[in-house]
Amino acid sequence: MARVSRDAYADAFRHVTGRPLVALPQLAGASDSEIFFNSLALNEPGPGSAARETPENDLLAEYADALAAAFGARNDQLAAHGRVLSGAREALGALAARTGVVQSVLTGSIRLNAARKLHAFGLDSYLDLDIGGYGSDAYPKGTLIVRSIAMATEKYGVPFGPGGTLYLADSVRDVAAAQVGGVRCVGVATGRSTAHELREAGADPVLPDLTDTAQVVAAVTR
Repeated sequence: MARVSRDAYADAFRHVTGRPLVALPQLAGASDSEIFFNSLALNEPGPGSAARETPENDLLAEYADALAAAFGARNDQLAAHGRVLSGAREALGALAARTGVVQSVLTGSIRLNAARKLHAFGLDSYLDLDIGGYGSDAYPKGTLIVRSIAMATEKYGVPFGPGGTLYLADSVRDVAAAQVGGVRCVGVATGRSTAHELREAGADPVLPDLTDTAQVVAAVTR
């Protein structure tokens, strides 16, 4: 999946700026909007090159469209080059079967590409993507959590307060976002952050992975 993403970022950047993406910024934990603006800073026009005089918001919208097209052209590569974390499908299915549980995503990917990735692995049916937060939204993740809670409340007609909302996260940055959003955070040590780092950041509990479905459900619904 990382290789597909890098190629798509490069195509979209070239389309919008007219120049190659020579230096790629840190991708882990970054939203697509952050990746774009960081790429602009890392890949400034050289001497004699003409920079586009386009407002940043317009550039970001154009980039999002180009990124969606670039991923769409590689749609058949997603399943071939990506993978589902062991136990993820089982955990999503078990939670989706419980009354009163609504699941969505908070991701750095723009919505269309997030939907494509989830569909490629058969995970989208467990999630309500209408109330998610995406990389095309130029807001911090903590703010996106608050907005998702509000959208869920409006859509389902019942209060989804911070006390009844949980964020499953694999990075200390996402644990911090959960704290900003005022929601509980369960850490999963399958990313770059270790179990110790997640615990120190405030995640409680911290799971080693998602392979024990009963353990995941218990952590989420306690």
